[in-house]
Amino acid sequence: MNQRGPVVLLTVLLAVVIMAGMFLMLLAGVGLIQDKKLFTSAPKEVQEVIQPRKQQFPGARALGWALLIFGVALIIGAILIGAVDGIENHFSLQLFFARFLVMALLAKVFDVFFFDWVLLCHSNFYPHFYPETKDVIGPQLFGFNKKSTLCRRLA
Repeated sequence: MNQRGPVVLLTVLLAVVIMAGMFLMLLAGVGLIQDKKLFTSAPKEVQEVIQPRKQQFPGARALGWALLIFGVALIIGAILIGAVDGIENHFSLQLFFARFLVMALLAKVFDVFFFDWVLLCHSNFYPHFYPETKDVIGPQLFGFNKKSTLCRRLA
C-alpha cells in the first residue's frame, strides 16, 4: 500500500499548525502583551519609534501570555506529532529529515510572505496597535530579514 499520500498530507497539516502557532505568538506579542522586548526581531526603524503602552483592557497581558504559550505549544506539538508518526511508520533518517525540512521551509515561506509582505508592508496590522509606526512601515521593509536569515542559515 502506498503511504506517500497520507505522509505528505500530515506533513503539510503539521506545517499549517506551526504557522498558526507562529501567528498566535505574533498576535499575542504585538496586540496584547505589547512589550518592547518582544520586538527585537523587528526592523530597527520600527523598534526606534515604538512607545511603551498601557494594557488595552484589564487582563490583556495575561491573555497575551496565554496565547503566546498556546502558540509555542502548537509548534512543539506539531513537531512531536511528526516525530511520533515517523517512528510509528518506521521512517528512515532521510524521511525524517525530509519531513522536518519541508515543515521548516513552509514555515519560513509563511514568515516571509505573510508576516513580512502582507502584515508588515501591505496591511494596517502594526499601525493598528502602534500608530507611530505608520510612517516607517511600508514596502521598503519587505525582506528586511533576508540578510540576517542567510547569515544564520550559513553559520
